[in-house]
Amino acid sequence: MTFSLTSPFRKTFSNSLREKGLRPTKQRECVYGIILDKRDHPTADDIYYRVKKYLPGTSFATVYNCLETLVGCGLVRQVNMDRSPTRYCPNLTPHAHFKCNKTGRIYDIQIDEDTLSRMNALVPQGFEAENIDLSFSGTGNALEN
Repeated sequence: MTFSLTSPFRKTFSNSLREKGLRPTKQRECVYGIILDKRDHPTADDIYYRVKKYLPGTSFATVYNCLETLVGCGLVRQVNMDRSPTRYCPNLTPHAHFKCNKTGRIYDIQIDEDTLSRMNALVPQGFEAENIDLSFSGTGNALEN
């Protein structure tokens, strides 16, 4: 059993790798597909166990190297919260993250243009933000659906 990306994602995947002089291997495609398939901000361990269902001979080192490549090609973002393991997010639009302290789940919080503009205004004069990494944590019953 193999993992196959849908057409628009396959094109983005292939083009992003080729721009960096890299080949789109089945391992990289599987890791990327796993992250896209279930947008739950998985850790490298989560991804490794999911990849093993499709590519049983894949090592953790291979999965980790694939993750580094995908981040380096701008296909996924690393999400670092507190002292928790790094998680991976395929949402490349400007957004923040909320971690529920009760469940451990991480949720995307979309940032509208007005808020993004106000956040960019906080950057010291003469500098330009290339990335905004904003996260919240807390608890609440409204998120447990």
